[in-house]
Amino acid sequence: MTGNEQLAAPDRAEEHAVFSARGVSKVYPGTTALRDVDFDVLAGRVNVLIGENGAGKSTLMKILAGIERPTAGRLSFEGQPYDVASPREAMALGIGIVHQELNLFPNLSVAQNLFVGRERRGIGGTLRRGEQRRIARDVFERMGQPIDVDALVSELSIGRQQIVEIARVLVSDVRILILDEPTSSLSEDEVAVLFRLLSELRQQGVAIVYISHRLEELIEIGDTFTVLRDGALIETGWRDQVDIPWLVERMVGSRVEGPYRQVPADHRPDPDAATVLAVENLQLPDAVGGRLLDDVSFRVTQGEIVGFYGLMGAGRTELFETLIGLRRASAGRVTVAGRELAVGDDVATRIAAGLALVPEDRQRLGLVQSQSVARNIALTHLKHYTRVTGLDFGAMKNDVQRMIDELLIKVSDPDVLVSALSGGNQQKAVVGKNLLTEPKVLLLDEPTRGIDIKARRELFEIMDRLARQGLTILYASSDLNEITGGADRVLVMAEGRITADLRRAELTEDALVGSAQVQRLEKDRLA
Repeated sequence: MTGNEQLAAPDRAEEHAVFSARGVSKVYPGTTALRDVDFDVLAGRVNVLIGENGAGKSTLMKILAGIERPTAGRLSFEGQPYDVASPREAMALGIGIVHQELNLFPNLSVAQNLFVGRERRGIGGTLRRGEQRRIARDVFERMGQPIDVDALVSELSIGRQQIVEIARVLVSDVRILILDEPTSSLSEDEVAVLFRLLSELRQQGVAIVYISHRLEELIEIGDTFTVLRDGALIETGWRDQVDIPWLVERMVGSRVEGPYRQVPADHRPDPDAATVLAVENLQLPDAVGGRLLDDVSFRVTQGEIVGFYGLMGAGRTELFETLIGLRRASAGRVTVAGRELAVGDDVATRIAAGLALVPEDRQRLGLVQSQSVARNIALTHLKHYTRVTGLDFGAMKNDVQRMIDELLIKVSDPDVLVSALSGGNQQKAVVGKNLLTEPKVLLLDEPTRGIDIKARRELFEIMDRLARQGLTILYASSDLNEITGGADRVLVMAEGRITADLRRAELTEDALVGSAQVQRLEKDRLA
């Protein structure tokens, strides 16, 4: 049962707006992020805010959460003027935000992260660690998540770190809960648990602001839908008025239909194509005597686009990180274009051999936020520009501009900070940085995490063009539409093993989900 089925819509005239924005604008140097926007946050409702990257969603939420102040307009909270100067002041009123990008302390425990800046203290300022741990356990039990509150955050997967981010807000009494792309790293089971929690909060009268680019889940969970485009309000609708075409038309101004790539259903790899990547019996141990990767074997030919599908913890990220040298395998062979790589090769050696990785967490692992777009793109290729007299900035500038043009990166000047770009353009910058190393195999881990529907299609168009030029591409995704619509074939993983090798004609939801539930196929199928 979905949240919408659990909570019927009453008379809309009786709806209570706990927060209202009227005529809100926000101007930054050189750009207008919001233009005369009206927005109501209704109590006991999931208020969906949707738009392309750069539409103004995050800016509006930063204003609500006390991170930014509007340039113009009026704000009210429970009918009173709303003027807060910090997130701490907003949280004191019960307004909490879970950002798309993680803001955790990796060297602290889960429980410590939940109470950073609001520690429970006793007489004399003594830290009440036991109470904090108890509250943390209660929150995770309520969320249906078996997370060890004493574990270091650095030891958790990206998905579990996302759950910790949500729990940070729930340890306090919230009246407005803002969720920016909360499911971008969650498995389907974890999404279902989150939706049940949101339904419970909604029935308690909590107002939820929900931002996501996953349109199907918006239709499932949302009550009201507000669409922004280019910083302006386009339209607001209720769930009985809204479907996916309605959302897409208002987001981009036209319908966006069809698969991500035009690949015939009977498509098969060229039998004469050279094997570019061969992985044989790859094993990766975990910290407790088990295996994160268990006897993984597969081959990929030149120009193939191969998707990797699986539930959280299946081993997709661990496989990619092992291939690029971030993790060290205990056994197995990896061969790139006929060259066998040593088990202990570091990342630089793997890149030189022709491998490149676009990581799942582009903010932390893919980009240097304090540097410009140009410097980020050129970062992995600096040795190429080194001369006796210093760096050849002319050659660097030409390469950067070539990547901007080829990948259609929307940026006014390559010297602007990369943090100023939308999520989709940041992801393109990470891809461009890796393409400058001239890889033979490009690995992309959850490449569309947190980017809008139009940017997703642009990314798959780029992948298709690169594959036609001979680049071999492997991408991991938990989105079934991306897997079925973008890959030439799909390798399914479960518990560190490959459980299926599905050709294009076999890519059905039943086949993918069934294989992800640890249904191993005979090994000769994977040869």
